[in-house]
Amino acid sequence: MTNPNWLELFPEPVKSILHQLPHHILSVVEEVRIREGRPLEINGAGSHHYVTGQSTLTLDADKAYKPQREVSRRLLDLISNHSLYTMEEELRKGFITIPGGHRIGLAGRTVLHAGHVEHIRDISGFNVRIAREVKGAADGILPFLIDREGNRIRHTLLLSAPQQGKTTLLRDLARQISSGLPGLGKSSLPGMKVGIVDERSEIAGCLKGVPSFDVGPRTDVMDACPKAEGMMMMIRSMSPDVLMVDEIGRGEDAESVTEALHAGITVVATAHAGGIEELKHRPALAGLVETGMFERYVLLKRKAQGLSCRILDQQHRPLQLQTGSQRGVNFLA
Repeated sequence: MTNPNWLELFPEPVKSILHQLPHHILSVVEEVRIREGRPLEINGAGSHHYVTGQSTLTLDADKAYKPQREVSRRLLDLISNHSLYTMEEELRKGFITIPGGHRIGLAGRTVLHAGHVEHIRDISGFNVRIAREVKGAADGILPFLIDREGNRIRHTLLLSAPQQGKTTLLRDLARQISSGLPGLGKSSLPGMKVGIVDERSEIAGCLKGVPSFDVGPRTDVMDACPKAEGMMMMIRSMSPDVLMVDEIGRGEDAESVTEALHAGITVVATAHAGGIEELKHRPALAGLVETGMFERYVLLKRKAQGLSCRILDQQHRPLQLQTGSQRGVNFLA
């Protein structure tokens, strides 16, 4: 089988080392971490390993390949297309999103201006998060998100700790809702207009404004746009039936979600939280919970046997519990 194209992101010798890993390992890699002068690390399927210069896995840091300064410099050149000065906004945020929806977190020395981060210099740490398209990931939960009487999708919030699959699930929900759901019997729905506000360019993986992932035929994407502002722009200009946004968490995000709901637009969003109680302790989002804005909550959690998906109703009562062995939740973030 051919190796995945995300390997082309890396400079030599890291690319060659990763290329030689078995396909069954590459197929589940979620993160590649490069730290200057320290062990090359890969994470996936709930575990981590270091990688040796001979392309074997180890838990012994002393045996791992250790990339040096030249590797860091060449990687930075590759991901910035040799124009780092044009990426000041991304450097201020601490990550760069590249074509394909892959996000590269950066660590180094920050430069401050008026007490705020202006950009990062002396970058020596990289966390390459691999984006994957998993068609069918949302199969298991879709029937529980449909309001049969209203012939609509219910307002839904996907919850989990980082790197549990929220964005992968959101992407497939966009595809299926946009395409229509003819095969669900009484739950069938025609294709709807979907608007995605993709602040980090991860959901649709746009390249020059065109999605590189299949997000459906009736989907419009506002790429690299702040969530709160993008939601208002979508509402005013694109009249979506369903508005999708990743990782809400600030006060302005909650205000825009509320505005969309009051405008009669379904909102499907994600947030970082291990459950409802944790969500209530996030000041910006607690009000959305207390006022019952969301009709469905989907709780994702990775376990030894796979990924579990727990669905709650508006009153936080459980509707369904699924495990990674069932279709629709057997995927990696």
